[in-house]
Amino acid sequence: MKNYKSTIIGCYFGIFVQAIVNNFTAILFVPLMGMYDLSFVDLGILVAVNFVSQVGIDIIFSGAMDKYGYRRLLMPALTMAFGGLLLFVLTPVFLPSHVFLGFVISTVVFAAAVGFLEIMLSSIVNDIPSDNKGAAMALMHSFYAWGQLATVALTTIGLLVFGVENWQWIIVFWMIFPFATFWIFFFSPLPQVQSSEKSTKKRDVMFSPFFIIAMIGIFTGASAELVAAQWASSFLEKALGISKTMGDLIGICGFAAMMGTARALYGAFGSKINISNAMMLCSAVSFVCYLTISLSPNNTVCLIACAVSGFGAGILWPGTLVIGADKFPNAGAWIFAILAAAGDIGGSVSSWFTGIIVDYCVDTPVANFIGSLTNSDGTGAAMRLSLLVAALAPLVCFVCNFMLKKGLSKDKALQNR
Repeated sequence: MKNYKSTIIGCYFGIFVQAIVNNFTAILFVPLMGMYDLSFVDLGILVAVNFVSQVGIDIIFSGAMDKYGYRRLLMPALTMAFGGLLLFVLTPVFLPSHVFLGFVISTVVFAAAVGFLEIMLSSIVNDIPSDNKGAAMALMHSFYAWGQLATVALTTIGLLVFGVENWQWIIVFWMIFPFATFWIFFFSPLPQVQSSEKSTKKRDVMFSPFFIIAMIGIFTGASAELVAAQWASSFLEKALGISKTMGDLIGICGFAAMMGTARALYGAFGSKINISNAMMLCSAVSFVCYLTISLSPNNTVCLIACAVSGFGAGILWPGTLVIGADKFPNAGAWIFAILAAAGDIGGSVSSWFTGIIVDYCVDTPVANFIGSLTNSDGTGAAMRLSLLVAALAPLVCFVCNFMLKKGLSKDKALQNR
């Protein structure tokens, strides 16, 4: 039997790279605006380009792994991640009059790389022989949380210590990780993608009630994760009066640390825990945290709830991938791509909708009522309202996981007859 230890390490590094690429630009937004005369519209375009590129890769290349295998796609993806970061660094040097255009091109390149990594790494871990796929998947995804924490903390500290004018050197440091990951995989064995002769037809999977519920589950699970991750810093600043730097370090890093802890704990003890029960518990914890953040007048309690919401969101994404793969073991690697696309869309749409509520609900009767309960006003009250609406995501996720558990239990009952 092949030894896949180095392959698993490569997957850990690969998902760490995903976290770097997905999070470094958000920390650089304000410095880039001041240095290169960018607008909020420009930054919004960069976010949209990142999202569209990743989802586009998820969907367009959903069947590519079954046809070409992992290595032919994985190595170019890591090269693109390195190259995209390099282009981002060199844009002000070679395109000083068209910096924004250079940033867009760079974003397309490294976001496409993340799209490839997103659909391949989970599938690789799932195809490596293991007695507990759920624990292995959760442990790998914990490295996304550690990557997010490291990216936010070290980039923020780097800007403070070395100055915003030296932002390129911070990205040069982050480029080490895709470079190292490339060589780890270069010398590592990769599992075989399942033979197409045994594959279940896409139509039979895509239109099955179980898969539709799984897509809704990962859509809402990603919403529960990303709304808290992306809005925690702004909430702490606008509603609780904490500085942006401290909001990034306490809010985003605290969230990421708790999310990583949840995934690492499941990775360590998952063999003793039913994954459906764990996901129902996590979605319930996330729901309670959203209610607490929205309605508690105590700043300390809100701060704790922001961090604990990361624990609640911990295994909702990787857990759905495992449940989908267990239900349709012969579907092929494409199932991870479609579920990942549903998660990406869920996280992006929910974060966008949260922002809309904040913009349009300032000083409305409902926001003012919540503000009267929480000693908040203006934008702070509107943000609490938006997060109260966002609490619907983990609630729906709980219902979806309950239904998925019933579906899996029914399958086991039929197999035991």
